[in-house]
Amino acid sequence: METPLPGCLFSFFFFFFVGALWASERREAVATVFTLQNKCSYTVWPGTLSGNGAAVLGGGGFELSPNAAVSLTAPPGWSGRFWARTACVFPPSGVSGSCTTGDCGGAIRCSFGGTPPVTLAEFTLAGGGNGAAKDFYDVSLVDGYNVGMGVRPAPASSGCKYAGCVADLNGRCPAELRVAGMTGETVACRSACEAFGGPEYCCTGAHGSPGTCGPTRYSQLFKAACPTAYSYAYDDATSTFTCSAASEYLITFCPAADD
Repeated sequence: METPLPGCLFSFFFFFFVGALWASERREAVATVFTLQNKCSYTVWPGTLSGNGAAVLGGGGFELSPNAAVSLTAPPGWSGRFWARTACVFPPSGVSGSCTTGDCGGAIRCSFGGTPPVTLAEFTLAGGGNGAAKDFYDVSLVDGYNVGMGVRPAPASSGCKYAGCVADLNGRCPAELRVAGMTGETVACRSACEAFGGPEYCCTGAHGSPGTCGPTRYSQLFKAACPTAYSYAYDDATSTFTCSAASEYLITFCPAADD
């Protein structure tokens, strides 16, 4: 699922001023807005995790009611992930709570990733000294599935395409992968790696390369339901997307087919 200006020194104040102004405008031009909207019929608690010391977006996590939306601005070069936590209960202090899926240690503001199974939206934005000239993004089911997610870049140009999983995988999850809630309903669908731990499912050991780790019947089930989402670790060809012109990404929880 990543260009400020070179650090040149100018001899004259005029050029320094113009260069600084241009740098500021350039940074603004490549800043990216992530809008998270909740189309689920229930409240979710989005979790955010930033990589490589990048800015923490949304404080790491927050509550998002049905039909509500929140916009977060990321600097050039930001990398990280978003996910939805479900059926959370948090005390007024915001710590020592719990979520049925996607929990991050009981805190409303996550400092590490969500506990699988969880659907992920992953990004590496262009710029920021990371050497990437384009954005890279994906929706991943490698850690399993808990809610549908869709990622729609705006504007949809320069190869900026939709990625996501609209299908309800909880409803079609094999019995051996199901995670049941308190009333017995399926609340999440585990990956085969989490469920069985074998190297052929986790792409480890003798299966630790693209040439030796291929799709399994479980990842194929995920892929058939969600063709633009990662179904296993080396599912790159049809699941990693690049974009050179997006200024905004709309991330929808429980998207409809046209979201």
